Amino acid sequence: MSEVLLEARGLHTYYGLSHILRGVDFTIRKGEALGLMGRNGMGKTTLIRSMLGLVKPAGGSVSVRGVNVTGAPTYRIVRHGLAYVPEGRGIFPNLSVRENLLMSARAGVDGQRAWTFERVLELFPRLAERINNGGGQLSGGEQQMLTIGRALMTNPDLLILDEATEGLAPLLMKEIWRVIGEIQKSDIATVIVDKNHSAVTAVTDRSMILVKGQVVFDGPSAEVRGDPELIQRHLGV
Repeated sequence: MSEVLLEARGLHTYYGLSHILRGVDFTIRKGEALGLMGRNGMGKTTLIRSMLGLVKPAGGSVSVRGVNVTGAPTYRIVRHGLAYVPEGRGIFPNLSVRENLLMSARAGVDGQRAWTFERVLELFPRLAERINNGGGQLSGGEQQMLTIGRALMTNPDLLILDEATEGLAPLLMKEIWRVIGEIQKSDIATVIVDKNHSAVTAVTDRSMILVKGQVVFDGPSAEVRGDPELIQRHLGV
């Protein structure tokens, strides 16, 4: 059985008086691809932020590689080989593409540097063409590429992508999905949040669906693809 990278047990999280996560269990293993799905406001981003220490859960536990990190600051949690591509991207607009990438370069937890500056530019030829442009001068799609590239420069074992294709034109969406497929070939585990359930289930091994802060499905992505009634009930508009 492959190594568990990130695990949560019985997570409860509140925003003020609003009870967002209601006893969520979550596990992802080395090399696994997981689609985290649900309608807007169901707790997907809150789950990610709770596990990464960006939001403090009111109850439950979080562990990375078997180490309890509940309540630890985010910078300590991600040092265990996690990288996060947040909704909204969070690039540095006043830094060039080159600077955005190089500032995050570091070895992985085992000392490996499989993802180099050159390899990231090979994956994203558009970034190579705009290497000296400021982050704020890039299109939305190019900024998303830069954010993913920056995360890869940390040589993670787990890459978490929140709303990977939000607001992108169809051609750029297609490019991002291609890139996600290439990343998965390198044995990086991925957690993907995206509204396009057909695209998510096509590139993931397993899917988890949240409804009002609770897990209503956790199983093979193929089961989701083959169950239109499940999709309509929990994911349909």
